[in-house]
Amino acid sequence: MGRFAQKFAQLQTQNQGAFVPFVTLCDPDFDRSFEIICTLVENGADALELGFPFSDPLLDGPVIQAANNRALQAGCSSKESFELIAKVRSKYPEIPIGLLLCANLIYAQGLDNFYQSCAEVGVDAVLVADIPLLAAEPYIQTAKKYGIQPVFICPPNADEQTIKAVAENSEGYTYLVSRAGVTSAENQQSAVNLDNLIEGLKKYGSAPVLQGFGIAQPQQVKEALNLGVAGVISGSATVQIIEQNLTDQTKCLAELADFVKKMKNATAL
Repeated sequence: MGRFAQKFAQLQTQNQGAFVPFVTLCDPDFDRSFEIICTLVENGADALELGFPFSDPLLDGPVIQAANNRALQAGCSSKESFELIAKVRSKYPEIPIGLLLCANLIYAQGLDNFYQSCAEVGVDAVLVADIPLLAAEPYIQTAKKYGIQPVFICPPNADEQTIKAVAENSEGYTYLVSRAGVTSAENQQSAVNLDNLIEGLKKYGSAPVLQGFGIAQPQQVKEALNLGVAGVISGSATVQIIEQNLTDQTKCLAELADFVKKMKNATAL
């Protein structure tokens, strides 16, 4: 049983949903990023979703775009990102780790090299944000070759065929996007048909569903879990705390700790 499956099984016995923060690796630099990730884990994060710094992120709004730029300006590439994951995995052998990144970062290294590196540093799952299911077969096969779980996004406008394909191909977890558009903590609107999408994914045997995009408040965590998802992902709201405290790491870590505790407390079912 993989780390995500173990975590979801554990949470189910505890009557809890999952709280999964997202951060960009090496934001604002390697050492501070490691401290940030440790703070997330030690204050209640059930799993981690991590992004590789990239100059042209497709799904990200201004907050996460800025995080990418900070990491790149700090000299962090995919090499340093893998090194940081290895350091996190060494300290936290049980935490599930998923990556969310763009295909160019994988293609530049070659699929085999990339997924082999993921396996070597202890990544559990990889979501390639800009690869549609129609073009995903090489990524799926290479991921599985190295024991990495492929994850796919279920968009808010998904039709029956898309829901079925996402459910059948996602492993570890399934990423349900709350609404159309890019990532943002400010835009907290959700699509009106999320309950139908969740029901459809479950009908086709989907991996546990995590809802993301605009999750910034404990009340939203409760609302999402009430719809039937297994947990939530919070990216922009998490990264915004880093952005607001770039000159004071102690304050940054304290605010992140408080945020994670509040969001995790809201996962009690």
